[in-house]
Amino acid sequence: MRKIAIDAADIRILCAVQHHGHLSKIRLSEIVNLSPTPCWIRFNRLREAGLIRGYYADIALDKIADVTRVIVTVSLKEHRKSVFERFENHIKQVDEIIECTATGGGMDYILKVVTLSLPAFQDVMDELLSADLGIERYMTYITTREIKSSQLNITNLTTSPNN
Repeated sequence: MRKIAIDAADIRILCAVQHHGHLSKIRLSEIVNLSPTPCWIRFNRLREAGLIRGYYADIALDKIADVTRVIVTVSLKEHRKSVFERFENHIKQVDEIIECTATGGGMDYILKVVTLSLPAFQDVMDELLSADLGIERYMTYITTREIKSSQLNITNLTTSPNN
């Protein structure tokens, strides 16, 4: 994948959007210390280049309902492109699966699943198994508490480890 060249001002814009979400032209320019029009031009360039995928609120689910969070590792029976595509396309349609990461090594995927109860989680797994997705085995890990959930501080991408 071709990388996009960005400078320190672009990083400030990305950090501002990452921390504050969608901002007005004036507020963004104030945060990143650039005049509004050049700031907005840069922002639009970054968005059009696909660096900004969306705006999200970090919702405290535990203040709304008692939810069950489960980490699931999945191994598939076969390792063909068509099998991976079928699995991934199906996973994208399951609302309770909030993250899916393909991995190398012992397991093929790591899933993060959020449901209202353990029986509801089991229903999700039963549906996955009955969908004939080629799952060979899966392991579940019940989350007892969330210690850290954050995004990378992107300013770290521009600093050299030797500095």
